[in-house]
Amino acid sequence: MKKTHIIAEIGINHNGSLDIAKKLIDVAYLSGCDSVKFQKRNPDVCVPEHQKGVMRDTPWGRMTYLDYKYKVEFEKEEYDEIDSYCRDRDISWSASPWDLDSLNFLMNYDIPYLKIPSAMLTNDELLIATKNTGKRVILSTGMSTLEEIDHAVSILKHHGITDFSDARVDGGNSNFALLHCNSTYPAPLDELNLSCVKTLKERYGCEVGYSGHEFRLGTTVNSVALGATIIERHVTLDRTMWGSDHLSSVEPQGLIKLVKGIREFEEAYGDGVISVTESEKPVREKLRG
Repeated sequence: MKKTHIIAEIGINHNGSLDIAKKLIDVAYLSGCDSVKFQKRNPDVCVPEHQKGVMRDTPWGRMTYLDYKYKVEFEKEEYDEIDSYCRDRDISWSASPWDLDSLNFLMNYDIPYLKIPSAMLTNDELLIATKNTGKRVILSTGMSTLEEIDHAVSILKHHGITDFSDARVDGGNSNFALLHCNSTYPAPLDELNLSCVKTLKERYGCEVGYSGHEFRLGTTVNSVALGATIIERHVTLDRTMWGSDHLSSVEPQGLIKLVKGIREFEEAYGDGVISVTESEKPVREKLRG
């Protein structure tokens, strides 16, 4: 079977610290992840007007929500360092653009894919601009109706994405993939609806992955058994750290277990052909003669 691409989603769990970001990159690399991913925003564009002036308690003191969003936002200096750091460790990186300014910013780097977050699935302008970069497009489908996903996929098809092949079948990487996702942080077990991995694959005929926000690890491994070929999980150094995403993230030891579980499943998957294996032959000879 095709090797699952495992994304360690750092997001904003670096809390504005390049040192923490580097530690999380190290965790992802040592765990055997294939790439790390961040989130890039222009807070002036992404923060709704009615929220910009709302006061918030933060590790840096009490400040407006807009000022807080700038505190956790990396700019060119930090991303230059991230780019170099990942190259030194032979692990790829990317970021989810939340707006056109951020998309244009990311084009300064040789990143392998662009992942559109669930929140932006209905942003046609961003979908089209992302497709026009020529990068591989990965689209998360959390908190979306089937009609909204249909529309997003049709927009991408209309504007030039033609390779909707299922990478598990053809052995290669298509230039488009959908991620099944529940956008609750953390996601309730009884609302994960992992069967949607198959639903998306059957409906769109494309590569499908899973972006998990649940506490558990086994559910994510199970999604691979259902056909997910891309896995994304948020990572953190410590779930008790301050920030909105840490509680639903995977700590270092958990990430090691998760990657190990997925790789063991891949090794055990096989080809479905019933035969007497090499290790069984002497046992067969002994017991059957």
